[in-house]
Amino acid sequence: MRTVDILIVGGGPAGLAAAVSAYESGCRSILILEREEALGGILKQCIHNGFGLHTFHEELTGPEYAQKYIDKVVEYQISYQCCTMVLDITEERVVTAVSNVNGLQQFQAKSVILAMGCRERPRGALAIPGWRCSGIYTAGTAQKFVNLEGIMPGKKVMILGSGDIGLIMARRMTFMGAKVLACVELLPYSSGLKRNIVQCLDDYGIPLLLNHTVVDISGSERLEGVTVAEVDPETKQPIPGTETYYECDTLLLSVGLIPENELSKLAGVKISPATGGAEVDENLETSVPGIFSCGNVLHVHDLVDFVSQEAEKAGKRAFQFVQGQLEENGARIPVTGGFGVAGAVPQVLHAGSGDSPVTLMFRPKGVYRNAKIGVSAEGTELYSRKYRILTPGEMVSLELGPELLSRAAGAKELTVKVEA
Repeated sequence: MRTVDILIVGGGPAGLAAAVSAYESGCRSILILEREEALGGILKQCIHNGFGLHTFHEELTGPEYAQKYIDKVVEYQISYQCCTMVLDITEERVVTAVSNVNGLQQFQAKSVILAMGCRERPRGALAIPGWRCSGIYTAGTAQKFVNLEGIMPGKKVMILGSGDIGLIMARRMTFMGAKVLACVELLPYSSGLKRNIVQCLDDYGIPLLLNHTVVDISGSERLEGVTVAEVDPETKQPIPGTETYYECDTLLLSVGLIPENELSKLAGVKISPATGGAEVDENLETSVPGIFSCGNVLHVHDLVDFVSQEAEKAGKRAFQFVQGQLEENGARIPVTGGFGVAGAVPQVLHAGSGDSPVTLMFRPKGVYRNAKIGVSAEGTELYSRKYRILTPGEMVSLELGPELLSRAAGAKELTVKVEA
């Protein structure tokens, strides 16, 4: 069994940033385990630009963004294994993995960073009636076909869901000569970034049908068309008489992302029902000491730049844990989401968490205009900030200073909510 100070599960943007940060903090015993054949994660297939504006202050494509971190990993001679599948993680931080080169391996890690990313919600989770014909893909799968393998999924396309990957694929399929008929969204608002709605739909005249969904799929061998109906805004049930049939050969699904937390559960990590990721404190440490979580496996982010920032913190804190220097001062205070708040992270704060501010992130549950976000401790407001508009497609990030946290000492919980 090999011993390592920090073992990182996942070689995508979160895992790479965590490894670089841990090295720059002084750690020299780091191992990245990645199940795919190359580092970079999902960024390898994201050839559009718009990455890196916050982290590198320049506009990059996904592969360019990933390469900056890969170059650092190579420069620092950080160990990594690709084509390696992690099978198990124990609460004692024993990691079991298998690969076609090294066979079955076990590692005793002093600290583990979970950076497995997320996966797309499949058709089976939607319960759409119709045949199980070919021509139905998740948006990410179609993106991989087009950008990495040079394969076109189809020529007449409908998109269900308005997540960012679906919006970006609407534009990409148009570039490749396909006709995108419409983007269909169950909710009364898009779940993607505003800039993607403008640049990927509006600029190409692709309709966004809000309060609509696919109610039937036609075709036995290959998709022949889909039936779309308007839904009641309250019950989300299709309204009879509003059905419209669209002849198409391809349906792309962009209906949400799910953090990949099967390994986290095996390690005994407590999972948040609100985010689908681990419950962590301000150090990004999970309920199991020495196991940290960051990136989309913790909660689904809107920008990869924020993934990197979070992962850099995880790398530093994991090395502090290895050194026995991780501070967790003061009583544990649970963080709860009030009105308009979906899945606040971290879920636990320490009242005396040091001299550094704590970043609290969440997604709004709806669209709110001229709203205020407040943080309170048992009814006493500690923090407030006004926003012109809040949307589910864009995460809210609050910076809570040590003075604020010290004022919360003794509180049974902190509540963050939207006042609209």
